[in-house]
Amino acid sequence: MRRRVLPAVVLAAAAVCGGGAVPAAAAPAASADAVRDAEYWLDDYGIRDAWSVTRGAGVTIAVIDTGVGDPRELRSAVVGGTDVSGRGSSDGRTPVGSESEHGTLVASLAAGRGTGSGSGVIGSAPEASVLAISIGFETGDSDQQIADAVRWAVDHGADVINMSLTRNTLDWPESWDDAFSYAMEHDVVIVAAAGNRGSGTEEVGAPATMPGVLTVAGVDRAGRTSQDASAQGVTIGVSAPSEDLVGVMPDGSYVRWSGTSGATPIVAGVVALVKAAHPGLDAANIINRVTATARDAGAVGPDVAYGFGLLDADAAVRAEVPAVDANPMGDLAEWIRVNRRHQSDGAGVEAGPAPVSQTAPAPPFDPVGVLLPSPLLLSRVGAPLLGALLVGFVIVGFLVGVLRPYGAGRRTR
Repeated sequence: MRRRVLPAVVLAAAAVCGGGAVPAAAAPAASADAVRDAEYWLDDYGIRDAWSVTRGAGVTIAVIDTGVGDPRELRSAVVGGTDVSGRGSSDGRTPVGSESEHGTLVASLAAGRGTGSGSGVIGSAPEASVLAISIGFETGDSDQQIADAVRWAVDHGADVINMSLTRNTLDWPESWDDAFSYAMEHDVVIVAAAGNRGSGTEEVGAPATMPGVLTVAGVDRAGRTSQDASAQGVTIGVSAPSEDLVGVMPDGSYVRWSGTSGATPIVAGVVALVKAAHPGLDAANIINRVTATARDAGAVGPDVAYGFGLLDADAAVRAEVPAVDANPMGDLAEWIRVNRRHQSDGAGVEAGPAPVSQTAPAPPFDPVGVLLPSPLLLSRVGAPLLGALLVGFVIVGFLVGVLRPYGAGRRTR
C-alpha cells in the first residue's frame, strides 16, 4: 500500500467539518508585545532561565518542511537552504504546498528572533541559525525528498534537524535507513513530531518510530497529555507544549495554533541550547541531557504518553548528568542489522501519494483569546495502519532497537 508523508499540525483557523473546513471569522490584530506575552512555555519550561547560560549561538537547526518565509523574526536567522521539491526557490525561502505557512511557523518557535526587546515571536534558541529546506508533501516522491533533505542538511552544517511531519505508519522506506544513519554518524540530532490524534494520527508514526530519533509528544497548558494535539507510542522521548501556541506566518502575521508540529521545534531549540552549552557532547549525550532532566508527568519512568517526561530546558543545560555510551532513544544501526535482513529481497516501502486535506487561511492572532476559532486540521490521514505481520516485524524492531536501551542514562530520582 502506498503511504504519504504529512505535516503534523493543527492550526487554529477554522472549524472541522467532515473532510474539509469552514472558515472562521477573523480575530482582531494584536500588538507584538501581546504575542510575546502569549509564549507561556518560555517560563513554564525553563527556557528563559536557560538563556542566562546560552541562547544557542553557533548552532544550526535544519527545518525540513514547506519552506521558511521572510517575516521579521526570521530574516537574520536563516543562513542557507535548498528546495528538494522542485516547486520552490533554490534557497528554501519560498513556502510551497497547500500548507505553505507550516515551515515558517515551525522555524519561528525554534529560532525566531522577535521584533524587538520583548516583542514578536521568539524561539527556544533565538541566536541559533536556521537552514530552510522545502519539501513537497503533495508529490508522490516525498519519501525520497526527505532522505535527500536529511543528507543535504548534514552536508551543510546542521547540528539539529527538525521534522514536524509524520508518515503515519510505523515503518519507513529503506532510503531513510541510509539518510538517517548518515545524520547519526555525524552526531546530528533529529527531533521528530509524534503526530496528533486530532488529525488522524492515533499512534506515533515514522520518523518518530525510528531508533535514535528524539520524538516529541504534546501537552496542554496544565502539562497533561493533549487529547487532540498529540499521539502516543513507546518511542516518545520528551513532551512539550502543543496547545495554545503562537507563531508567525510568512507574511509576518500571527496565529494561534496547536499540534506536535509546534512542540517539536520548541524541543529542537532546546537541543540547540544544550549543544551550545556543551559543545563537546555527541548526539547521544545531548539527547540524554534532554530526556534525563525531563520531569515525570505520568507514571514514574518513561511511558507512552509523556516519554521520559516534561521538557525542562534549564535543567537540560545546567544539570550534572552522567555521560552515557548509548543513545537513550535506541540504535538505528542495530535495528537495521537485525530487521532489514528479514525482509524479502527487493521489498520496500513505496512513497506516498498527495495528501487529501484542505487548508483554510489562518486569522490574525487574538491576544485575549475570546475569538479563537476551533482547530483546522491541516493534515488528515485515512490510511489504515500496517497489517499484523508488519506490525509484528516493527514490534520486534522496537524490542531490539528501542525498548532495550530506552532507559539508558535515566537519572535516579
